[in-house]
Amino acid sequence: MNLFQHNAYEKFLLKPNVKIKLKLKMILLIGTLISLMFITMGVFLHYFFSDTIETQLGERALSVATSISHIPELQEAFAEPDPASVIQPLVKPIQEATGAEFIVVGNTDEIRYAHPDLEKIGLKMIGEDNEPALIDGESYVSKAIGSLGYSIRGKVPVYSENEIVGVVSVGYLINDVQSLIHTYSRELWFVLFLIVSFGIIGAIFIAHYIKKLLYGLEPEEITHLLLQKETILQSTHEGIIAVNQEGMITLANHAALKLLYDQNKALISPIGKPIKEVLPQSALPQVLHTGESHFDKQMYIGGITVLVNRVPIFYEKKLIGAVSTFRNKTEIDQLTKELTKTKQYADALRAQTHEFSNKLFTILGLLQLNRKKEAISFIKKENNIQQDWIHFLLEKVPDPMINAILLGKLNQAMEQRVEMVIEDGSQLTYPLEEHKRDLLLTALGNLIENAIDSAKTNRHSPRQVNVFFTDIGDDIIFEIDDSGPGIPPDLANEIFTKGFSTKKGAHRGFGLALTKEALLEAGGNIYLEESDLGGACFVITIPKDSES
Repeated sequence: MNLFQHNAYEKFLLKPNVKIKLKLKMILLIGTLISLMFITMGVFLHYFFSDTIETQLGERALSVATSISHIPELQEAFAEPDPASVIQPLVKPIQEATGAEFIVVGNTDEIRYAHPDLEKIGLKMIGEDNEPALIDGESYVSKAIGSLGYSIRGKVPVYSENEIVGVVSVGYLINDVQSLIHTYSRELWFVLFLIVSFGIIGAIFIAHYIKKLLYGLEPEEITHLLLQKETILQSTHEGIIAVNQEGMITLANHAALKLLYDQNKALISPIGKPIKEVLPQSALPQVLHTGESHFDKQMYIGGITVLVNRVPIFYEKKLIGAVSTFRNKTEIDQLTKELTKTKQYADALRAQTHEFSNKLFTILGLLQLNRKKEAISFIKKENNIQQDWIHFLLEKVPDPMINAILLGKLNQAMEQRVEMVIEDGSQLTYPLEEHKRDLLLTALGNLIENAIDSAKTNRHSPRQVNVFFTDIGDDIIFEIDDSGPGIPPDLANEIFTKGFSTKKGAHRGFGLALTKEALLEAGGNIYLEESDLGGACFVITIPKDSES
């Protein structure tokens, strides 16, 4: 679809109600999706980092406490009169080196021998979480509120000669841990915010690109166009089949299915099948190979002759498929016959009108010249001629349609200064069935028309057309002679070929072809013979019986 076509759709199609434009909708949806994903990821990572940092600090505290509990000097100091004087100087450098918030050492009565605050040495430990270490000898990590606040603690018992003599508690304050977690989280959320921002910018570009690919159409408009296209495609009388570049069928409308398959059977969808499998005689693979179009080619599908057009499909100068449209040729021929017959009636009426107008002006002139006797004589003469023709045709040709076309051609010949004679002995009293009569009318109209055109080109001998017909015997026979130039013998077999003509000019070569098709359909035939008038003589035969 080009810009002009898109503007045409914008202008003439009844557009559906679109509340939110596709571009904005895509930006909102993609932006929301990205935001939710990264918020979820951020929350998860925050809790993951918090848990990981707390676990690592707890393990570090436990490791430091374990190392301190195995120092021999510390173990021996519990037997000294003043353990704090040995233990406090021993653990203070370790606290500074490890970065622990506190290192507290206490005896089995939970009396402190070491503490960051010297004033609290000798006082009882706070937290009530020392029993597993002092009673059961366990090493563990706990959270409790001590003298310095809420903290993560590593608790390890101290042994001396296989007897628990105290406990080492190494801890980090929760406030410090949360501050560390907050620092990491702030960096995490900043990175996630940048990613979400880039994602929204990307969503804007994606939405713009997709909108451009859709020629600015909204999804509701595309749906509307799709339904409209599908309705048009399925309601058209022409069969339509499209294939991709690999020759696989991508589209086939209802009219195509009716031609491809027996109408008494269920219509089977050929979508996705190779065109050669469904329609072996198809030339669509050739179109895919050459990229050339085919127009008005005859083809036989299921015993029916169709006219086919084949056109390649290009996208950005690349061949991506081909489409074929076809229609029943019989319907087209029937329509052509009807149009030809209508044209013949119109020509006959126009000839009669023109000739009658000429005669009226002749009578008017005689009256103005006060030649009443000549005017009356002329009227009687013309009236007698018309009456003779009408009387003869009514007597010899009772069928009103055949009667009418012969009378019309008589007037047309007179107008063009060609003498048309219906020979004595001509008769057609046998009643023809309607279908055969219509076919005979097509043949007669074309042949007499050609005979008059041929005779009027003769500038020397009389311009004459003779018509003879009879229904004596098993066939109805018509002979049409003319005094024209005739047809060369070497062209006798070609004149019935569609598109071939001995006359100059475009859009010729169809009359005799249609005539022969009509006669063959009626079970008859047409022959070319020598004419007594020097031109061409066509003989047509139609059997009387109702069977072809």
